[in-house]
Amino acid sequence: MPIEQAVAVAELQQDRQAVAKTSLKDLRHLVTEEFGLVDQEIKRQMSSHVPLVETISTHIIGGGGKRLRPLLVLLMARCLGLSGKLPAKLAVVIEFLHTATLLHDDVVDISPTRRGHETAFFRWGGAASVLVGDVLFSRAFDLMIELQSFQILSQLARATTKISEGEVAQLAAIGSTNQDEAAYMKVISAKTASLFEVAASTAAMLAKAENHAALSAKHFGLNFGISYQLIDDLLDYQGHLAHMGKEPGNDLLEGKLTLPAIHALESGSACDVETIRDAFSRRNASLFERVQEAVKRSGGLDYTCAKARQYSQKAIDSAMTLPDNAFRDALLGLVKFNLTRRG
Repeated sequence: MPIEQAVAVAELQQDRQAVAKTSLKDLRHLVTEEFGLVDQEIKRQMSSHVPLVETISTHIIGGGGKRLRPLLVLLMARCLGLSGKLPAKLAVVIEFLHTATLLHDDVVDISPTRRGHETAFFRWGGAASVLVGDVLFSRAFDLMIELQSFQILSQLARATTKISEGEVAQLAAIGSTNQDEAAYMKVISAKTASLFEVAASTAAMLAKAENHAALSAKHFGLNFGISYQLIDDLLDYQGHLAHMGKEPGNDLLEGKLTLPAIHALESGSACDVETIRDAFSRRNASLFERVQEAVKRSGGLDYTCAKARQYSQKAIDSAMTLPDNAFRDALLGLVKFNLTRRG
């Protein structure tokens, strides 16, 4: 194992021993009032004369998610000196965009569970899930207009397009074992990281931050988002059902090649490469343990861990150029939480 990967793994283990010191509850406590406004706005926006819209929206939004993206909006806005109703509205926009993509993703992936609960797709079917996702997209854009900023509206619209393109790129690669690391990083930068990026950058716009601070916020969100996805990739190979709300190995079953397996295919033995290629062609749950062992043996997990820490450090470096206050400390805590989370 290269020394930088060994160091990254050792540091991650040390962080996990101290994880209790950085909890989401502690981070949210700093923006308790704003989260109250977020909850009020969500309830107002989910109200509909069509009962199924309200039922499905409530099911997925109330399904136990971490609400990291709204939290990022609120912490970044407070770090840059803005509080109140406007950041709360922006946080709801980000949450609705995220929730809409989850509704659509579960249909595309034919997912029965999310966060340990039945998906809307499994309970109400694909058509209802897609259509309610469309409603949430529409509500999000209504709220964007209420922010009265063409610049923010433009950024959010572009991010929405980017996310959708990332999802299509991932769909096109399903079942293929030919994707390289550069192509994969491009996909996750669009599909996952771009919403974190726009959450942080639009919070900075709303706060009327100076150019250098706005750029730091943008870079923080992007690098945090990439690290977040890489930790998800790791957890799919070494996580536990109780923490994740889903079985490990889900990416294999869906035919999604992620960084641990990509690295193993590029660096592993001929036998391990054949094991991984065969498993992805068959997409059989009984083959997951063999793939798991091959990926670990080939250094895929350690490599992904090191990459996650690398992007986390980039996020930290960006945060350190923001105003020095308790909210900046909370943003740093968010990075640490991500590196030590189990689900």
